[in-house]
Amino acid sequence: MTSLNSEPIGVTVLGSTGSVGVSTLDVIARHPQRYRVHAITAHSNAELLAEQCLRFKPKFAVLSGDGDWKTLRNQLATQASEGKPITQVLVGVEGLNQVSVDADAPIVMAAIVGAAGLLPTLAAVREGKKVLLANKESLVMTGSLMMGEMRKNKAQLIPIDSEHNAIFQCLPHDFLDSESSLQAKGIRKLLLTGSGGPFRTVPTEALKDKTPDEACNHPNWDMGRKISVDSATMMNKGLEFIEACWMFDVTPDQVQVVIHPQSIIHSMVEYVDGSIIAQMGNPDMRIPIAYGLSWPERIESGVDYLDLIQTARFDFEAPDYDRFPCLQLAKGAMKENGTAPAVLNAANEVAVQAFLDCRIRFTDIHTVIDEVLNKTIRSGDIKNIDQLETVINADQVARVYADEVVTKY
Repeated sequence: MTSLNSEPIGVTVLGSTGSVGVSTLDVIARHPQRYRVHAITAHSNAELLAEQCLRFKPKFAVLSGDGDWKTLRNQLATQASEGKPITQVLVGVEGLNQVSVDADAPIVMAAIVGAAGLLPTLAAVREGKKVLLANKESLVMTGSLMMGEMRKNKAQLIPIDSEHNAIFQCLPHDFLDSESSLQAKGIRKLLLTGSGGPFRTVPTEALKDKTPDEACNHPNWDMGRKISVDSATMMNKGLEFIEACWMFDVTPDQVQVVIHPQSIIHSMVEYVDGSIIAQMGNPDMRIPIAYGLSWPERIESGVDYLDLIQTARFDFEAPDYDRFPCLQLAKGAMKENGTAPAVLNAANEVAVQAFLDCRIRFTDIHTVIDEVLNKTIRSGDIKNIDQLETVINADQVARVYADEVVTKY
């Protein structure tokens, strides 16, 4: 708990130029007495990163990819105080890891999309920090390794994906402090909701002709292009299915995916007495971000309050696996366990990028993933995760093979 007389808590935002990162900065800006921006990072968007630096004046800014760091540094020179720039520019993976472990930022928002967010997220966990996990791929890839590091280093791993954050809000308040299973707490099942994306009602025979722009036109959420395509294929729900199993220590049979087109009920928890507790709110990532920052308290998020009368109705349906085969692939990878989820994630990232580059069709995404996953399983290359290098190697090998598969199309 932060009192008005104490210093604001330092927050590092990994992936500050993405949709979650921008929303995080918006929430922080509403509570300057509680939080300050310590470091922000981007892969290549140097222009927006510079704007954020000029507004929030972080101690560090990191360009981890191919952004123009020299131009960024020159732009920030206008902040100079006594000949020294206020914000220090760092580059590469080393820069990401440096700000992730910096003791001056007890809170780290892990919002880098894809496998690129794994190393800095794991570094923050190993420092025992409060990690707000918006990067689902980190937990998907490492599973038991990430959760073991969290317990070993007494880190707090707060889910930020709207669905997992909703489940977290519906669980008993002592969830993070207790080692007892959800079953021991009287919980029967987790109900993971998903909107069904932009193609929920499109005839399946028409999906092969859908364009990247159509796939990225989500009816409810404003997200980056990769995540939007994952929503269109429902791979995002598949990754969230895997993440939920690890995050909440449940078996695949204890997680049920439910299509809820309105995106108002973000997920639910079913208890053994027949009660179902749901978390509702307008579809805006600032709600889970605000809860993650302030947990176990609550703060204002900037989101409009939900008007239940105007919402009028809630619809639910079972997922159509013929329309969303990626969801089935993800469930299979979780049951296979070991490095299978890492292979699934790597193949998906390659396939989605190929689709966004117009190299394959929308319906080719799941066939690329299926071929990579099946070959890996048949060859006996699914390994138990005993160390980080095992995961990284599985990821790299899967990407090479996925690239080979893509070239066939």
